[in-house]
Amino acid sequence: MIQVDLKNVRSFIPLPYEAALAPRLRIAHDHLQKGDGAGGDFTGWVHLPEDYDRIQAAAAKIQQDSKALVVIGIGGSYLGARGVIECLCSPNYNLKKKNTPNVYFIGNGLSADALAEAMELVDGVDFSVNVISKSGTTTEPAIATRALRWMLERKYGAEKAKKRIYVTTDPKHGALRQMSTEEGYESFIIPPNVGGRYSVLTAVGLLPMAVAGIAPMDVMLGAARARKELDIRSFENP
Repeated sequence: MIQVDLKNVRSFIPLPYEAALAPRLRIAHDHLQKGDGAGGDFTGWVHLPEDYDRIQAAAAKIQQDSKALVVIGIGGSYLGARGVIECLCSPNYNLKKKNTPNVYFIGNGLSADALAEAMELVDGVDFSVNVISKSGTTTEPAIATRALRWMLERKYGAEKAKKRIYVTTDPKHGALRQMSTEEGYESFIIPPNVGGRYSVLTAVGLLPMAVAGIAPMDVMLGAARARKELDIRSFENP
């Protein structure tokens, strides 16, 4: 567990400066907690460590029936999970001997060579796909989704392929939500009040992490502990 010791931070902040900013900091903190300030529609990330769902069970299934998970997403839809896996597992995670599936990230560019290479890496092994997008219409992941879906259907047949596609998207709206509902894919939600850059503590980040052997509940508990320790009130009452 990473521990952050903040007891010496006051030596870098002159006390008059701190006292002058404290009222403004309190206001900003309250707006974040209540989600009622400017941009409050996208502050759901503040409370994400309190939420948990079916991620562990889906990850266990992928670990059991797949040698690889292909994560399709762009920007915040893949950067958080990739960063955590490289940090807590290894920058060379896919090259190491292990008892968890390889995790490949694609759909973040338009390189035909990169897409073909990823498809070659999973050719001949059992694999699953996690498609991550709020809308489902972003060009780069949409192209990768079509290619990997075709590959799954050719390998397993249309019906069995559906059991290997996991969707993380908006709970009600968007092309990917509609596709998931129509095809019967197992799906997870990206909360509407969470922007992509803050989505690592939703299924966006937690499902790929769990497949790599990182316990989602430990991540959530650590985030909840950090939120408590970094609450403004802990600075006001050291």
